[in-house]
Amino acid sequence: MTKLRFFSLVAAFTLSALALTSCDDNDCDWDYSRLPTALVTVYPEETGFFLQLDDRTRLVPTNMTASPYGDKVVRALVNFTEQEKTGGDVRNIHINWIDSIRTKKPVVSVGEEDNAVYGNDPVEIIRDWVTVAEDGFLTLRFRTIWGGTKTHVVNLLSGVNPDNPLEFTLKHNAAGDTMGSMGDALIAFDLNDILKEHEDEVTIKLNWTSFSGPKSTEFKLKKHQSQSIATSERLPMSRYVE
Repeated sequence: MTKLRFFSLVAAFTLSALALTSCDDNDCDWDYSRLPTALVTVYPEETGFFLQLDDRTRLVPTNMTASPYGDKVVRALVNFTEQEKTGGDVRNIHINWIDSIRTKKPVVSVGEEDNAVYGNDPVEIIRDWVTVAEDGFLTLRFRTIWGGTKTHVVNLLSGVNPDNPLEFTLKHNAAGDTMGSMGDALIAFDLNDILKEHEDEVTIKLNWTSFSGPKSTEFKLKKHQSQSIATSERLPMSRYVE
C-alpha cells in the first residue's frame, strides 16, 4: 500500500486566482507550468502510448516513447504544450509533466454490511473541472477531514440498486483518522466493464454520505470508444487515499 501526497495542484488554482486578483500584469510573474493543462486517461500501446483528452480527442506525446505507468491504464493530470500544425481529433503534444490519479474499479456491494466492510465516513463531492464523467471513467474531487496518520480507503460500490445497475455509492473509510483539518483529494473509477453493453451515453447515479447527510447526483457517461485495455491501480494524487 503506497501513501501519496495530498492533492496540491487543485489548491494551486485557488492560490493563482488570488494572486492574479492582487496585482497587475506588470507586477505578476506566475509560473503557469505548475498547473495542469488537462485531465486525461493514459493508454499504453505496443508502439508507445496516448492520452485520451475527452470522448473524441487523443493526445500523442512527441517527447516520450513509453508510458511512465507501464502497461497500466490510469487517469492523470498533465501539463502539455501542443505542437505546431496539429488539431482535430488527434494532436501531437510535448508533455511538460504528468502525475497519475488513484484509479480503481468498482467493488460489489455486500448489502447491509456495506458500512462495516467499506466504512461510512463523510465526504463532500466538490463541483470542479476535475469532477467529471468521461471516457468511461468517473473522476471525483472530494473533501474530508485528514489527521495525516492513516491511509483513507475510498471505494465505489456497484449493485446497490437491483433496479438500476448504473447506480453507485461512494464509500469512505477514514480508519479513525477523523481529527484534523479539511483537505481535498482526487480518485478515479473505471466503469468501462460495466458500460461494455451500452453503446450510447448513459446516466449514472452517485450516492454518498456528506457531512450534512445523504446526497446524490447524476452524471452523463459514455464508455471508451477504442479497443478495450485492462486497467489496474496506480499511484494516486492524494497522499492518504487508497
